[in-house]
Amino acid sequence: MMNSGGEVAAVTEGSLRHGMPYLAFGSGRPLVFLRWFTPDHANPTGRMRSSELKKLAGLARHFRVYVVGRAPGTAAGATMSGLGDEHADALHAQFGEPVDVLGVSSGGSIALQLAADHPDVVRKLVVVSAACRLDPVLRTGQRRYAEAILAGRRGLHHLAPATVANPVGARLAGAAMWLADPLVRPKVPADTHHFLVAEGGFDLTGRLGEITVPTLIVGGDRDGSYSTETFRHTADGIPDARLILYPRTGHIGTVSHPRFVGDVVRFLGDSKL
Repeated sequence: MMNSGGEVAAVTEGSLRHGMPYLAFGSGRPLVFLRWFTPDHANPTGRMRSSELKKLAGLARHFRVYVVGRAPGTAAGATMSGLGDEHADALHAQFGEPVDVLGVSSGGSIALQLAADHPDVVRKLVVVSAACRLDPVLRTGQRRYAEAILAGRRGLHHLAPATVANPVGARLAGAAMWLADPLVRPKVPADTHHFLVAEGGFDLTGRLGEITVPTLIVGGDRDGSYSTETFRHTADGIPDARLILYPRTGHIGTVSHPRFVGDVVRFLGDSKL
């Protein structure tokens, strides 16, 4: 999967219905990976692209991984239910049968909405660093970030408390994120703003029992965005769902955890492991 320069090879780039951008690589049964939050509703480029592909190379040894992002042109007043409908339509058009879906962070919110509203398109569900609702620190940080970028101000530092649970670490991360903000400013701030407002209203707490597909919840016990109680509440509410919490792991470290690929592969039933 890696060429001599350390880059992931044989990557297909395209878009699903509604213009959802995707990168596909690997071989085997399809695994739809709903991308974590990114400033732009587009496939990443440069270092962000290389980093994303390297993080997912382990999964691509077992599956044909479709890394799917949110469609551009998110309208004001968009809802998570509407975004779930959009994803269901795109996946049905692309695959024509239920597929495995793995969502991380904001992608996990969409994955849960998708499974609740459209179980016919999901074979098995893996939710990573996400839960049935946003905890207050994440909801507040995303709202402040969304308002700032729409107004043309620096806002990335507002996400620091949700990224790093330790208060001292969050302050240091916030300073670094404030400096980095101009380099990762969204090209279409309205897209980012409208999506984050939609996710801010996301809450499936009362509907978890409606998710009938086999589900695995994966989180870290030092996640600044979601408490372990919220992870447990989500898993407990979904019939027969499994929960894995990695020790000493934060929000962005879950996908890189040494056990992550093996845990996902075993749950999805890949006989090669």
